[in-house]
Amino acid sequence: MSNHFTGLSLGPPLGDQRLDLCDLYAFQSPADPTRTVIILNANPSADEFHPDALYRLNIDNDGDCLTDMAFTYVFSPKRNGRQTASVFLAKGQESRSVEAVGTKIIADAEVSLGATPNIVKSGIYTFFAGSRSDAFFFDYDGIKNLFDTRGGRNFTAPHLGGKSPWTGKDSNTEANVLSTAIEMPTAALGGKPAIRIWGRCSVRRDGKLVHVDRAGHPSVSSFFNTDDTKEEYNASEPVNDRTRWLEMFIHLMGHTGNYTREEAIAAIDAHALLPDMLSFDPSRPAQYPNGRVFTDDVINHRLSFLSKGDIPPDGLKPHDDVLAVFPYLGPPHPPAG
Repeated sequence: MSNHFTGLSLGPPLGDQRLDLCDLYAFQSPADPTRTVIILNANPSADEFHPDALYRLNIDNDGDCLTDMAFTYVFSPKRNGRQTASVFLAKGQESRSVEAVGTKIIADAEVSLGATPNIVKSGIYTFFAGSRSDAFFFDYDGIKNLFDTRGGRNFTAPHLGGKSPWTGKDSNTEANVLSTAIEMPTAALGGKPAIRIWGRCSVRRDGKLVHVDRAGHPSVSSFFNTDDTKEEYNASEPVNDRTRWLEMFIHLMGHTGNYTREEAIAAIDAHALLPDMLSFDPSRPAQYPNGRVFTDDVINHRLSFLSKGDIPPDGLKPHDDVLAVFPYLGPPHPPAG
């Protein structure tokens, strides 16, 4: 849930967990290194996908920060404990439409709300949607010790220089998410060789789509925004990120890591944080910031970046319930109690 807490007052967007994008992953298939896997997780309460929402993967394959390929996931209302998913694939100019357009490559696939995954194949694509164990690991109590979140600050005001905030407890060992996973030949993505990926969640309100969440780099949206900027950030497009958000990032890094302006810009550029898109060059091994795999400790990475190394590692280990086969995330944990 590295992209969690992106709504106001550390809540989900519009106060609705179903609209909360949690994590974005991209890596080579362990079973076939010529194929790429992209996973977009949402809804940490793992009840259902929002039937009035569009969950989208945007892919830029030519470096202009504009979408060249889009997978849009649309879900039916949940009835009698069941829900279905359809997947639309759009390319070129059509992929920049906010609607679910293009070719329907998956129609009415059963969403897996139990332990057994329903894996759907359509041509070169393999798809899954459903409840899975959350691979993200973090010490939430330690995060709360570290940050002063009063006054809508969210996670932008860490206490630096004191004792370690960490409790050593992974808060996510029994957490589930609703996951979408798609796998395809890497060549189908059209990168030469790199691509950039970002997720978006939009919901229809009064007949119009409202963009309520976005996901690119892990822990960027959560750790750089206050309540004053979250809604605008969630609705904005990566192509405009550098112009709109660079000065805010520089200002924050001056407080969190005592960066000079020049140091902040150099660090932002070295980590390719703006635009806020996950870069993946499949000709190299996946490990954040080149794509992202389940073992990447993205919280330590982000906090070290923000504090210029002042915040110590939390000492947590990755989860061991991931799979070597599609859909790669492990079966969901049973309900508590």
